[in-house]
Amino acid sequence: MQSTSISFSPSISNHQNPTSHSPSRVLYQYGSLNFFKTHPKFKSVWCSINFSSSKLNGTGSWISVPPPVHERKPDGVSTVRATLVSGEAPKFNNKPLADTLYLGLLFALWYIFNIYFNIYNKQVLKAFHYPFTMTLVQLVVGTALIIFMWTFNLYKRPKINGAQLAAIFPLAVVHTLGNLFTNMSLGKVSVSFTHTIKALEPFFSVVLSAMFLGEFPTVWIISSLVPIVGGVGLASLTEVSFNWAGFWSAMASNLANQSRNVLSKKIMVNKEGSLDNINLFSIITIMSLILVAPFAFFMEGIKFTPAYLESAGLNVNQIYTRTLLASLCFHAYQQISYMILEKVSPVTHSVGNCVKRVVVIVSSVIFFSTPVSPINAIGTGVALTGVFLYSRVKGIKPKPKTA
Repeated sequence: MQSTSISFSPSISNHQNPTSHSPSRVLYQYGSLNFFKTHPKFKSVWCSINFSSSKLNGTGSWISVPPPVHERKPDGVSTVRATLVSGEAPKFNNKPLADTLYLGLLFALWYIFNIYFNIYNKQVLKAFHYPFTMTLVQLVVGTALIIFMWTFNLYKRPKINGAQLAAIFPLAVVHTLGNLFTNMSLGKVSVSFTHTIKALEPFFSVVLSAMFLGEFPTVWIISSLVPIVGGVGLASLTEVSFNWAGFWSAMASNLANQSRNVLSKKIMVNKEGSLDNINLFSIITIMSLILVAPFAFFMEGIKFTPAYLESAGLNVNQIYTRTLLASLCFHAYQQISYMILEKVSPVTHSVGNCVKRVVVIVSSVIFFSTPVSPINAIGTGVALTGVFLYSRVKGIKPKPKTA
């Protein structure tokens, strides 16, 4: 930041200067520009102009470099040379750049944690066919992390009342079902096929919004759903690992997840105090744990003990390690998803989610060496293209009708 200081004061007369009794002449010199000026009231006037880079010190006052050097010309003209100190370049605000880099880091972590969650989760479910138990363990780990953050003030614990809990309860129910059905699908079919079916989420979102919110889609949105439905159908017909249990579990996951989005709009959750998106997700996680625990014990019993795993011929350390990593990645990518949603628009988040699904499908195909036929690849590509188009046209607002 440039600061300018100008001061005028009578100077001591120079008796050796023949021009001292004439109106003083002051020459302002800055770069290649010279300004000649006379002042009738003073015999001699000097002016100091200080163009210097300044900055605030610790006390909040301005610190300037020393004033410029004054030169006296032989003809009595006072010359003031304004200097710009080198090394004191103006400071620019780098906050926008830092915010962009931080957002890019969040997106990268979102994708990485999602990839590893699907890989580790698939490895465990392939050997340990108990999706209720796996869902329970993932929620237990997530709840432990939440309590740890609240206990050590790593994140502010929310103040919540009974009315808020009643409003959040339906969200917790569909959140639990969405995670449970996803694990059921991953245990039956390949990761790539599960996520290809989950590309139908926009279709369920449009149908449920029209049924319960009265939000009818535009022509552009309906047009984007055509390649989504057609692409998923084409990929399903040629999927090597296809079975109906895995297919319908993924479809049920779509229905549950989009019901959560519709309920979020339908039910007004009072976010007083510190109940932001991250704390809302934390409350939902804890409530989901309470909901799924009795069903897991009733449906599958206690199957995650070392004795049972050894009797089933499984590597206990390997199962426990991969389950823990999958659970940590599961909670991490969902937390980061909510953090991103607080910083970008829903349309941008939807586009990022579409790209994330592409990354997960490609990485899982490579890691598990999943056989993919050309028609299956085309169907998956068409469906994902439709999801991307849906994400774009979703942000187009219809023009208001004029009277």
